[in-house]
Amino acid sequence: MTTTRLPPLPADAYTPEQKAAHDDFVATRKVGFSGPWHVFVRSPELLTRAQHMGEYLRYRCTISGRLSEFAILLVARHWTQDFEWGAHRKHALAAGVTEDTIAAILDGRRPTALTHDEQIVWDFVSEALNTRRVSDATYARALAAFDEKGVIDLCGIVGYYQLLALTMNVARVAPPAGETALPRFPE
Repeated sequence: MTTTRLPPLPADAYTPEQKAAHDDFVATRKVGFSGPWHVFVRSPELLTRAQHMGEYLRYRCTISGRLSEFAILLVARHWTQDFEWGAHRKHALAAGVTEDTIAAILDGRRPTALTHDEQIVWDFVSEALNTRRVSDATYARALAAFDEKGVIDLCGIVGYYQLLALTMNVARVAPPAGETALPRFPE
């Protein structure tokens, strides 16, 4: 990876709108301001709207933390997004996604020992990412497992993390400290 295109801006150089968006992020998330947020601060209203959607999808949607983190890793790997992968790999492990499952996703292959609900998420997310739609059979399985709200929340997770992945890839955001870049798939 080459040097980042949009490095973090010094906080003391923020416009009033950027400072307000930053402060809202910190008050809402109570976590560090890193990764995509250094990029999004250049569009303060987009930062505020995106981070509020992300707060819902990460912490309050109907999809469990384990399945959400599993889906996020699928998106991060699909986009070969280093920061997203590095940040969420740890969250996925903490939420109960197995090392073997994470290793398979890293290699670009379907994990062999998926739980029933992980199989549904794998099929749904993989179809959505690779074909830009899901089959009737996959939709029916997801609907039976997660109901309509869950299906829409799963779509939200996939769409939201694609927004972050695309933005960070364009900006060339480096992996989190201590993490390495993902191996690139042939293009």
